[in-house]
Amino acid sequence: MPKVTKAILPVAGLGTRFLPATKAIPKEMLPIIDKPLVEYAVEEAVLAGIKEIIFITSHTKRSIEDHFNRNYDLEEKLNQAGKKESLKKINREIFKDITFTYIKQKSQKGLGDAILQAKHLIKDELFAILLADDLILNNPSSIEQLINVSMENKCSVIGLSKVNHDDIKKYGVISSLEINADQNLFWLDDIVEKPRDNPPSDLAVFGRYVLSHNIFKYLENLDPGINGEIQLTDAIRLMLSDYPVAGYLYEGKKFDCGSKEGYVNAITYLAKDILDN
Repeated sequence: MPKVTKAILPVAGLGTRFLPATKAIPKEMLPIIDKPLVEYAVEEAVLAGIKEIIFITSHTKRSIEDHFNRNYDLEEKLNQAGKKESLKKINREIFKDITFTYIKQKSQKGLGDAILQAKHLIKDELFAILLADDLILNNPSSIEQLINVSMENKCSVIGLSKVNHDDIKKYGVISSLEINADQNLFWLDDIVEKPRDNPPSDLAVFGRYVLSHNIFKYLENLDPGINGEIQLTDAIRLMLSDYPVAGYLYEGKKFDCGSKEGYVNAITYLAKDILDN
């Protein structure tokens, strides 16, 4: 089975929960200490072996493209000032041979629609999806764990996190015939987007996926679901009828930086690490 070398990062959302800060600054560019949130996700993907980062973006997110492009004026000034370490920070060695591709999503119609925009770039292969809002810290990283599970089992894998009962309605939730406390790998028999009542488990999809290219044929024929959007969860649910899909309870410190609470907690956690060292 070919290696997973492409990752899609959907970054076209409006970021309304962080207004007024996100009126002019994409939420993905909000800093976690001295590094924008989106760079953590890109770094995670690259260190897991990804060679092409595909951003699903919008006309309001130009600063993301600028961030990953060369800034020759800044480089010249830093070089003249002898600030070699600063140069290394803006031209990171790990990004040197990475292809960055940008696709503009005309309107925000849900995560499924965002992923569908990249269909022409994904051939007969598995690919990764990382939601930059979800900051997950671990070594090996969450996406590397999922890639390893996917390669071992030759199937699609979605990242899982245990969620308390009061919050479970915010997520896609899996059902599996065998769920017990000693497992990390679960074979899905169903998945439900934002269940209002009687969730099938406390295992929710959290920000990371490795999916087969077959997902696109289900996305293409999918009717809008919750909030009138094309839900990736609904397409995965359809795919279950034809292909095995696993869920993996990966290890890592998780922060939902799409919420103010999670964003502050992430900064506090990383700031403590800096201060302690």
